[in-house]
Amino acid sequence: MPSEDPLDGQVALVTGGGRGIGANIARELAGAGAKVAVSARTAREVEEVAGEIGGLAIVADVTKGGEVEAMIGKVESELGPIDLLVANAGIGTEGGSTWEVDPEEWWRVLEVNMLGVHLSCRAVIPAMLESGRGRIVITGSGAAYLPGSSSTTYPSSKAAVCRYGETLANELRGRIPVFVFSPGLVQTAMTGGFGDDMPWTPPELAPALVHVLASGRADALAGRYIHAEHDDIEDLIARADEIEREDLNAIRLQR
Repeated sequence: MPSEDPLDGQVALVTGGGRGIGANIARELAGAGAKVAVSARTAREVEEVAGEIGGLAIVADVTKGGEVEAMIGKVESELGPIDLLVANAGIGTEGGSTWEVDPEEWWRVLEVNMLGVHLSCRAVIPAMLESGRGRIVITGSGAAYLPGSSSTTYPSSKAAVCRYGETLANELRGRIPVFVFSPGLVQTAMTGGFGDDMPWTPPELAPALVHVLASGRADALAGRYIHAEHDDIEDLIARADEIEREDLNAIRLQR
């Protein structure tokens, strides 16, 4: 008989799970047997995804500490202690020159993409430390380091997220594995205006990667930057010692 999936019976929370990449990750985790809570700000979207996968729908704004705490409390009371946090909630801007974008709109992107990750992680870590189990997966982006960006907002937020995830992994080393991954360029509502001729990433790759990261098989890669399309996760697992020794899969200044 095939072995049971390590995610079977685990409790997972996916923020930004009402559509796009987050919704597909929620579907993947539920398909592996996890009990999945789906969170976002739009009730219709989270209820639709949760209903589809037999999960728990939670409406919450990850930039508000009280709502994040309430979100975590609801998951714990209805599904049990959280084994996996997928901190995926993120937004972009409508564009425009940096000096013309309203400062509140500019800062809102940083609040959702960075503060939202921090508040979500901060809320789950104490219980994970107490129980001695748990994993955190954070959605990063190639926008954190790729050249050619023409907006200061989204790339800045994702650069902060990548550094945050690596540093948090160092802080929690040996206790809670923390991963940062890039889903690639996936067609979503956020990227819908990019045009049909872009080098789109197959949407199934990010959920498949999160599945592996959540399984425990990749724990030696905690803190490393992993790309859903450009990295072979099985190869990285096999080369984990080399990756640690040579400081690979890291965003670094090289001289």
